Amino acid sequence: MNKLEEARSQINRLDAELARLFEERMAAVEQVIAYKAEHNLPIFDAERERQVLEKNLGLLQNEQLQPYFRQFLQGFMDISKDYQRAILQGNTVAFAGAEGAFAFQAAKELFPTYRYHSCADFESVFQEVLAGRAAFGVIPFENSYTGEVGEVFDLLFKHNCYIQAICDLPVRQNLLALPGAKLAGVQKVYSHPQALSQCAAFLQEYALQPVAYANTALAAQFVAESQNPALAAIASAESAELYGLQVLAANINSSSQNTTRFIVIGQSLNQAGSRFNLLFTVNHNAGQLARVMSLIGDMGFNMESIKSRPLKSLPWQYYFYVEIEGCLADEAAQNLLQKLKSSCHSLKILGSYDLKQLTK
Repeated sequence: MNKLEEARSQINRLDAELARLFEERMAAVEQVIAYKAEHNLPIFDAERERQVLEKNLGLLQNEQLQPYFRQFLQGFMDISKDYQRAILQGNTVAFAGAEGAFAFQAAKELFPTYRYHSCADFESVFQEVLAGRAAFGVIPFENSYTGEVGEVFDLLFKHNCYIQAICDLPVRQNLLALPGAKLAGVQKVYSHPQALSQCAAFLQEYALQPVAYANTALAAQFVAESQNPALAAIASAESAELYGLQVLAANINSSSQNTTRFIVIGQSLNQAGSRFNLLFTVNHNAGQLARVMSLIGDMGFNMESIKSRPLKSLPWQYYFYVEIEGCLADEAAQNLLQKLKSSCHSLKILGSYDLKQLTK
């Protein structure tokens, strides 16, 4: 037996031991689940997670392995939380719309082993998560062509939910109609306002009347049920298969790089990640916003995005959204938050995450 075979043999032996220890650890997690269920405790406990990381990192003798061991431990704890959700929340992911919607596609890719719950609108997705009936919600956040989904920013401002992940999904819009229908005979096209806007050039070219609908997939379902060849929908090719429609024209979005950014919301605030985002308001004084922006830059942080939205209760006043590069758990980020608290009228941490690229 050469040295490579000896090393592999040792790894096989250690993997077998890890499998035994993994089962033993998950058995202990089941006891935690039972206690949390009995006492109505949340799945995520940030302080407990921090203590576990610090304690176990201190057991490591080889300091060079510390970042890898941290990742290993974090993976264990993430698996534990997933297992708890599977039992306490039924591993359910909520999304707005029907099967075939782009949010549904994103949910399937992000959570392939979960159950999926369709909601009528974005508000309902938030309510499912807040009520504990869904572990996560998947919601469109902004589009590379049409910009942000303002309603979602307002819901994040309103509700006590946190962003768990942000991911980009390439979006290919298609014109769908009943089998046998002809493009020349189509008069009205139904879809979500964002989809209609993304395909405005195509609609204008063929003099098609856009009609706003709650969701792309629901629009496809409506056209299928109408049995009217003069009606069409803008939706995914998956929606065509689901509702028995044909694709009259494929990839009709004005931009070939059309991408929708989705957020995953949940009840817990994660600390790990390479980005974090904030919502804040400032006192209505001259230069106050500029001072906050300067503070973020002066403390060495790069802002990838800043957006403003009107406050519904105060005319001509706004709240602001910023996305910042950095890890929320780092001391520098915590120092920044302390500084911002004294400079902002209100400050809300939205989440900490890594940006993911979806493939479909």
